Amino acid sequence: MKAMILAAGRGNRMRPLTDQTPKPLLEVGGAALIVHQIQRLREAGFTELVINHAHLGAQIEQALGNGSAFNVQIQYSPETEGRALETGGGIYRALPLLGDDPFLVTNGDIWCDFDYRQLRLDAQDLAQIVLVDNPPHHPEGDFALLRERVQPDGNGRLTFSGIGLYRPQLFADCEPGAFPLAPVLRAAMAKGRCSGLHHRGYWLDIGTPERLRALDRLLSKD
Repeated sequence: MKAMILAAGRGNRMRPLTDQTPKPLLEVGGAALIVHQIQRLREAGFTELVINHAHLGAQIEQALGNGSAFNVQIQYSPETEGRALETGGGIYRALPLLGDDPFLVTNGDIWCDFDYRQLRLDAQDLAQIVLVDNPPHHPEGDFALLRERVQPDGNGRLTFSGIGLYRPQLFADCEPGAFPLAPVLRAAMAKGRCSGLHHRGYWLDIGTPERLRALDRLLSKD
């Protein structure tokens, strides 16, 4: 199974750190954010990776190369500098690299101790996503989870972690261009074809310099 790391975001909230360095290459605990992601994926058995990029993307390719230094194989899905395709559009553009089988996607700007090997797709499902408790900066959550089925609304809403397992058919009705992932997932939910897992472990959306420093402190203790 292949895995995709989403790494095309501009990282505006991280400025000025991201003015000269793409967000995935910012370091915590002695290594770039995206290197930590690659290592966790490899430990879970994912060795064929696809990475999209836009802002300063050439630096990402230069830093990671073909992945051999990390015992993985990396293919790149470049997007136009200054016009990233959002999450849905970025995945859609990379579909030719991801193949016909289900594939894992994870945001490049999160830190999570979720074990990727837990993800499983039932035969009828188009997606399985990982939900987490709502962080202080997103108290309203995104989706509800009822008996392992994800609902667009409901009580006890949780936050989408940015981690999911998808069939290519999830994007069958999409067109090239920039578009978010959430409406695509909601369409699958409406058909009863999106399952979910509630991860109760550590998860951090590294969206600000303060959260980056907090993660660095955490990892430096290990």
